[in-house]
Amino acid sequence: MKLYPIETGNLKLDGGAMFGVVPKSLWQKVYPSDENNLCNWAMRCLLVVDGDRKILIDNGIGNKQDEKWLSHYHLNGSASLESSLAEVGCSPADITDMVITHMHFDHCGGSVKWNSDKTGYELAFPNATYWTSRQQFEWATQPNRREEASYLKENIWPIQESGRLKLIEKEGEYIPNIVFKLFNGHTEGQLIPYINYHGRTIAFMADLMPSAAHIPMPWIMAYDTKPLETLHDKERFYQDALAGDIILFLEHDLYNEACVLHETPKGVRVQKAGKLSEFI
Repeated sequence: MKLYPIETGNLKLDGGAMFGVVPKSLWQKVYPSDENNLCNWAMRCLLVVDGDRKILIDNGIGNKQDEKWLSHYHLNGSASLESSLAEVGCSPADITDMVITHMHFDHCGGSVKWNSDKTGYELAFPNATYWTSRQQFEWATQPNRREEASYLKENIWPIQESGRLKLIEKEGEYIPNIVFKLFNGHTEGQLIPYINYHGRTIAFMADLMPSAAHIPMPWIMAYDTKPLETLHDKERFYQDALAGDIILFLEHDLYNEACVLHETPKGVRVQKAGKLSEFI
């Protein structure tokens, strides 16, 4: 098995939204913002190559939206999904499994692309099985008012209509060496892959823990629909992480690809953070 971080570009989001009730005087020390209170965030995916299978976890924001819509997120950085895959010798057609942690636009926008004459949509990964949880799919297709702006129909319905969508309802090993676990709070049925990498577990954190700065227990995004459930599921994850010495792969942390945790007198904290290659 080989693992490749796949950078798809960055976006800027309000620091207050990303850190919720935590005062700026605290979060600013560990994750800087600009003069408009915007923090820069990665949209980092992970390619898992295991034998004949090429498994991509999340796929960034995509490029289907118009310039006005994209301008709200101040996209920046030179990386793209296609260029990052090409750098590791992979094309979208090579992907056998497309794992979507949840269907917010910055995690699944690259799932679907325009067709050649822009009269409709087609799958960006034509040979892949697309995976997400049934709980998340139902949540995404019947969104609540708070989240509905994060769920774009053009990112969702073409996958279902293709017949290539697999919905999981409970936790388990649906792909060899990858266990899907389900967490709530940020959204319903967020799918967190636990990857067995040569006997070591790597968890793709998605928005359960978007960055190393979010490790302290009350540091929870204002985007989370049910913050008390996030709190409960963070604690559940920490029990796994500490007992199993799990490596956390960080999707949105601009400065760190991965980290490991330890227990301190002040609670669970980052023991070490850096590039994924430093841990495997």
